[in-house]
Amino acid sequence: MPGTKRDETARLSRGFSWLAALGVILVIAGLIGLFYTAFATLTSMLLFGWLLLIGGLVGLLHAVQARGTNFFWLGVVVAALNIAAGVVVLKTPDAAAEALAMFAALLFLAGGLFRLVGALVVRGPQFGWTLVQGAFGLLLGILVLGTWPSSSQYVIGTFISLALLFDGLGLIATGYGGRRVVGLVTERLTTEGDHGASGKGRNTSGT
Repeated sequence: MPGTKRDETARLSRGFSWLAALGVILVIAGLIGLFYTAFATLTSMLLFGWLLLIGGLVGLLHAVQARGTNFFWLGVVVAALNIAAGVVVLKTPDAAAEALAMFAALLFLAGGLFRLVGALVVRGPQFGWTLVQGAFGLLLGILVLGTWPSSSQYVIGTFISLALLFDGLGLIATGYGGRRVVGLVTERLTTEGDHGASGKGRNTSGT
């Protein structure tokens, strides 16, 4: 039984090690993307286009399999839209990046304005932090719009790279913390096994 528990903890430790390794890869990818934002933006757009195209084809296949039901025409329309969007993004990734940068800027402006107004009206316990968040979002939206469309060359790539970087750091922290917990559990199991063995030895000698 203790051997089985040790095997399970060993598998968990290896799993957390792979998780940390994946985090390192994501951190490296994020750092590379931050240094080459234009390349990261283009790569993100091409990947996004392929995902739309493949998702549309899979959706179309599911719609064909569901023909004769109420889902058929809805599935066909959604799949056709995804395929068309994927083709457009793949053919004009620069224009797609410009559109997404504009959309992101409008989201920052709307979110920042909403937080500012909400903070001033409600004045809750998080008033200062909400005010800072709103001002930062508003400023970021103005900066992106002020340099648009040239900002589209680095906005998407920067956001994707930062997301990869922070996700990678989170995975590294999870993997490292998980390995520490598994190590503590393994140490406790080893200690209990040693105590059990010594107790059996004393009983045998007493007999």
